[in-house]
Amino acid sequence: MADKKIKKIVLAYSGGLDTSIIIPWLKENYDNPEIIAVSGDVGQGTELDGLEEKAIKTGASKLYVLDLKEEFIQDYVYETLKAGAKYEGEYLLGTAFARPIIAKGIVDIAKKEGADAICHGCTGKGNDQVRFELTIKAFAPEMKIIAPWREWNIKSREEEIEYAEAHNVPLKINRETNYSKDKNLWHLSHEGLDLEDPANEPQYDKEGFLEMGVSPEKAPDQPAYITLSFEKGKPVALDGVKLNGTEMVKSSTKSAARTASASWTSWRTAWWA
Repeated sequence: MADKKIKKIVLAYSGGLDTSIIIPWLKENYDNPEIIAVSGDVGQGTELDGLEEKAIKTGASKLYVLDLKEEFIQDYVYETLKAGAKYEGEYLLGTAFARPIIAKGIVDIAKKEGADAICHGCTGKGNDQVRFELTIKAFAPEMKIIAPWREWNIKSREEEIEYAEAHNVPLKINRETNYSKDKNLWHLSHEGLDLEDPANEPQYDKEGFLEMGVSPEKAPDQPAYITLSFEKGKPVALDGVKLNGTEMVKSSTKSAARTASASWTSWRTAWWA
């Protein structure tokens, strides 16, 4: 049973399907608490457009957008790659290493606002809930954590869409484009729909599927070359031009995008080869 003593909740808010319906759900199930939405900007780009209007329209009292991009690249991405940390020897932790910095920022806002609880939209079966909650407990061990996916009766993204429609929650997706995506400066992950069956090939040429690259069929026939300069194990210049971490990743992303999405992992790995 929900704790009726909770009057103010800070929500890790992306504006995606999960967190969009969590705001009205918290209002219904926690005796109409104040909901403060917090988004960590780690390079989602246009995904942050219109987020404040949407959060408030859905029931939040305000939205914080924390600019975490440079800290994310310098202290999380670069350090992880320098350590050679890859999940199962292949995955470059694109989603995973963004979670602790976002959770840390959310704790800062929760303390500033005097919140009673922090809420996240991670599923009850995934690793993300562990990443978020261990970080929250490290910085605010006394803070109550609410994880709706471990409480509510919703069982699928289809049911989430139905809930959103019933509560007039605006969505950018529909049942045909209902991929679950996670984007930051470093990567973009997809899951859901046809991708859930390993027998299906990714539809690289499907409109809207690729956002950070092109399919191999659409890539140029000639390879592209870049020159990176390093100091103390971190890239500091691209083709002789000094760049900070954010600019470095954005510039190299554009170069990789022109080559092909299929080369993305090898392109990134080559930084520390």
